[in-house]
Amino acid sequence: MRSDPIRGRSDRSSLNFRYWAPFLVKKLYIKTYGCQMNVYDSQRMADVLTPLGYEATDGPDDADMMVLNTCHIREKAAEKVYSELGRIRAIKDSRAEDGKETIVAVAGCVAQAEGEEIMRRAPCVDMVVGPQTYHRLPELIARAARETGGVMDLEFPVDPKFDYLPPVSARGFSAFLSIQEGCDKFCTFCVVPYTRGAEYSRPVADVVEEAALLVAGGVREITLLGQNVNAYHGAGPAEKVVGLGTLIRKLDAIDGLSAIRYTTSHPADVDEELIRAHGEVEALMPFLHLPVQSGSDRILGAMNRHHNIDHYRDVIARLKAARPDLKFSTDLIVGFPGETDADFEATMALVKEIGFVQAFSFKYSARPGTPGAVMPNHVPEGVKSERLAALQSTLLEIQVAFNDDCVGRTLPVLLDRAGRHPGQLVGRTPYMQPVHLDAPAVLMGEIVPVTIAAAHRNSLTGVLVDHSAESLAVEGARA
Repeated sequence: MRSDPIRGRSDRSSLNFRYWAPFLVKKLYIKTYGCQMNVYDSQRMADVLTPLGYEATDGPDDADMMVLNTCHIREKAAEKVYSELGRIRAIKDSRAEDGKETIVAVAGCVAQAEGEEIMRRAPCVDMVVGPQTYHRLPELIARAARETGGVMDLEFPVDPKFDYLPPVSARGFSAFLSIQEGCDKFCTFCVVPYTRGAEYSRPVADVVEEAALLVAGGVREITLLGQNVNAYHGAGPAEKVVGLGTLIRKLDAIDGLSAIRYTTSHPADVDEELIRAHGEVEALMPFLHLPVQSGSDRILGAMNRHHNIDHYRDVIARLKAARPDLKFSTDLIVGFPGETDADFEATMALVKEIGFVQAFSFKYSARPGTPGAVMPNHVPEGVKSERLAALQSTLLEIQVAFNDDCVGRTLPVLLDRAGRHPGQLVGRTPYMQPVHLDAPAVLMGEIVPVTIAAAHRNSLTGVLVDHSAESLAVEGARA
């Protein structure tokens, strides 16, 4: 989908010049829907708008600019956006009564897919911007301020947006870092190739530079992001193409970076280089999100997933041979068109066989414009609901059993936020389990050894082993 860049609409009122004057302090509210990539994009939008005088605010009521960074993956995603825009319109009207003007922007994948419809249905929206052009927000604001009408930019530019973004800012002790965007797989249930475009990998030097800036700002853990992250093929030294495994090794050389993760990966793109990195790079966490979607080869074929179950099993086996303590999470869809009871039972069998310690599971929802939406033999909603309930019950049993198995183990835990009670900190294990423990505030942002004392449905309780200087190194990752 393409559009002319930064098109104006004549049926809207002009915005005041003050919205792009850099010497004025203004409040910015960004609401983020969906995936980690959108979280990263929202943070980068804030970075883009900071030179214009925008500062983050926690809610929309006092915001001079509101941005909805949208996701189009799930059913009724667009309607949720329109519902939110109804609330925003009321806030905008109320502020106007007090003489305050407000910019409303819709960004992300719903913007890319339904830009014209958003402009038609939601008169309160001043600008619509796609996932590949949010670096142009300052120009869009200026255009909206000096011209009559709202503006829209839904291009897929030749030059990647990353070349135009300002230096990244660290926000906390963990950070997302986008290294790859778009997807060339064209799974029949997915809108990503249409809203994010073709696969693009950032150059190695740019990724390493951004990671180093984050670590210099206090980040200890980085999660590498991509719609198909392990298809990463960035330009390295002498323009040699580098894969994800090699990139991870280069990031591992950054002093102070203690933990590396990546998501979302595709089974078809797990290569030997990446498998070796899992076995040899200590900072690469022993937890991998590897979406399988279904346990039925017939359904995987209908989904155009580019892998079958035997291939998936082989990838899992080779990864675990390289790193025996590696655990897996996954994505699962129930009720894809034509899914029979036997297909669903194959999914249940695979879940029990692999033992996914976490999973995102959903009922299939038809996304307009995808091949799956026009396939025959859609599964009744009631059947989908029954299957999802059964699947989630099994997944919960496995998750609880894994949490119970962690009791008595000593694991490295990144303490990244305060707990609900005085003297309590909260962190995450290498397996992304939240851990609550009593610890001094001085340890915030450190990775410390914690003995797991109790397990709960969705979290763990731990006891700090030692908080002397010597104990702050990562210990027990392979316990």
